[in-house]
Amino acid sequence: MLYEFICDEQYVPMKLKEIAILLDIPKENRAELEEVLDALLADGSIEVTVKGKYRKATAQYVTGTFLANPRGFGFVRVEGREEDIFISERDTNSALHGDTVQVALEAPSPGRRQEGVVVRILEHAVKELVGTFRKNRMRSFVVPDNTRLTTEIYVSPERSRGAMPGHKVLVTLTSYGDQKHLPEGRVTKIIGHISDPGTDILSVVYGYDLPLEFPERVLRQAEQVPDEVRAEDLEGRKDLRDVQMVTIDGEDAKDLDDAVSLAFDGTYYHLGVHIADVSHYVKEHSALDCEALQRGTSVYLADRVIPMLPRRLSNGICSLNAGEDRLALSCLMKIDQNGTIAAHEIAETVIRVDRRMSYTEVKNILEDPEHPLRGACAPLVPMLEEMAELSGLLRAKRRKRGAIDFDFPEAKVLLDENGIPVEIKAYEQNVATRLIGDFMLAANETVAEDFYWQEAPFLYRTHDTPDPEKIRALAQFISNYGYGMKGISKEVHPKELQKLLARIEDTPEEGMISRMTLRSMRQAMYTTDCTGHFGLAAKYYCHFTSPIRRYPDLQIHRIIKEVLHGQLDEARTAHYHELLGEVAAQCSRTERRADEAERDTVKMKKAEYMKHHIGEEYDAVISGMTSYGMYAELPNTVEGLIHVSRMYDDRYYFQQDTNEMYGIATGRVFRLGDTIRIRVTGADKDAKTVDFELVS
Repeated sequence: MLYEFICDEQYVPMKLKEIAILLDIPKENRAELEEVLDALLADGSIEVTVKGKYRKATAQYVTGTFLANPRGFGFVRVEGREEDIFISERDTNSALHGDTVQVALEAPSPGRRQEGVVVRILEHAVKELVGTFRKNRMRSFVVPDNTRLTTEIYVSPERSRGAMPGHKVLVTLTSYGDQKHLPEGRVTKIIGHISDPGTDILSVVYGYDLPLEFPERVLRQAEQVPDEVRAEDLEGRKDLRDVQMVTIDGEDAKDLDDAVSLAFDGTYYHLGVHIADVSHYVKEHSALDCEALQRGTSVYLADRVIPMLPRRLSNGICSLNAGEDRLALSCLMKIDQNGTIAAHEIAETVIRVDRRMSYTEVKNILEDPEHPLRGACAPLVPMLEEMAELSGLLRAKRRKRGAIDFDFPEAKVLLDENGIPVEIKAYEQNVATRLIGDFMLAANETVAEDFYWQEAPFLYRTHDTPDPEKIRALAQFISNYGYGMKGISKEVHPKELQKLLARIEDTPEEGMISRMTLRSMRQAMYTTDCTGHFGLAAKYYCHFTSPIRRYPDLQIHRIIKEVLHGQLDEARTAHYHELLGEVAAQCSRTERRADEAERDTVKMKKAEYMKHHIGEEYDAVISGMTSYGMYAELPNTVEGLIHVSRMYDDRYYFQQDTNEMYGIATGRVFRLGDTIRIRVTGADKDAKTVDFELVS
């Protein structure tokens, strides 16, 4: 009725009060009327004029999320729409990055991206932000660290908490401003001065709202956890303390939540993946549990770890320390010589690790027959060699079904005692890291399949099939390099992408096409439905192996144990069906937050490191192309921009259809994957960017 009334041209446009009077809606019900009007605005049925008058929509409207670009313009992402809507700088209506906005679509132009105008901000995403406090003669303000927030925040003297220029501060927004006025805010915390050690990382921590300290009630509960396994804890558990097993982790790891064991009987490999039984100590709905769910995951930043659980647990009773009795949840697998898991058992166990080993130690033992460690670890060497054999069988089995293996080197930034980066290393996979990865994947798949067929409520790790449009775009792109893919007209199979990666191995374009392939894929997430994992070509997959640092693993451990004890009755099943959807969403959110914070700190430290290498020359590989220049990556994984203005030997243009940069006069062509010589010209730690120039 309301919509028909507004569509009646004899009445509108009119304001909220006028509509209420004409429809005889009392004052106390006008809030409900406003809610209905907001819903009609959100779906584009009606619009509101600059004078606040409602009328039937004269343009097509959509609602989406505003994604700002540091250069002022932006895009609006609309759920279900394949292409984002371009918003010019003059048409953003002061929307900030992440805001939910209503957009009026402009008449489409042939061959051009859909454009629009932000007509209404429905919900502000940014409530607080981190930035640098500045002053000039007229006023004080905060420059946001997030370069997508392109406007300064005015802070009056009485709301500054005594902040001085150069302080990193946390600001709560009190007004979002408009096209004539800056947003306003108040300083709620002074993080530190930009020159103080650690302030840069803390700024990222506060910027992502990462929890630094544990609440007192959580710490008190952690103090009540025993330091050692008690006799009563062993009741009903399978005793595996005499089984030879090891932990294999990075040298600096402190929370050791997985151990592995292996025996070969001549026909079958008997693989044990033993995971710390964290759920024995962290009970559902306890203070420890609620805090762990809120955090969702441990966060690994350049200079610190923000753990999901207090260190008394993660580094103590829940860490599988060598020579100490520990409670575990074990996945015991019987695997044939084709890498097929013929049988398995999931059991509550008590274990005692024989030796803590590092990836480097295991690599040296397996690759160097003369290494001294082979003598020092003589009793373990036969098991480690059999582990390497089984690892190869499992990987071959996965590869045969089509699993995709992206082997990008990870960056490790080494800092001194003041947090200054002194070295950046590229860490690549080796025999030891692959071995542990293969065993953890086997356990994760085995557990997921077991509980899928039991039809128990569960949390799965899923990875959907890529968007067909992105795959077609990838196919078009790689055709420029003489590559193709089959069967992509409807739904691509992971084996096609695997074959592509195999064909480009050790070619100049390998890194470039690998990245393009990765970007064409969707993001993995946690779900209650077992829809499979595209990247692993797995029908069943979950996260079972890291309950110290990932909440989904802790959550499913509880379910597994209830099933083992026959406690998953109708009431508990209903409880989990009600609970798990929000747990999955929360864990997916916190995982994305952690990933973004980790990337930001690494990019920031890379830029800080390169500030000390300005003027130096390096060989680099072209890793990206844009209309304004090329990105190039150094062997240590640092990536920088070569702006077209710093390509001095010619005037270069970007050829979008072939993804090439070509010179008008010289005919010189640059392609992704080409090796070039660059000189470092600048590095901005705050913007987290590095600039190069082309050396002819």
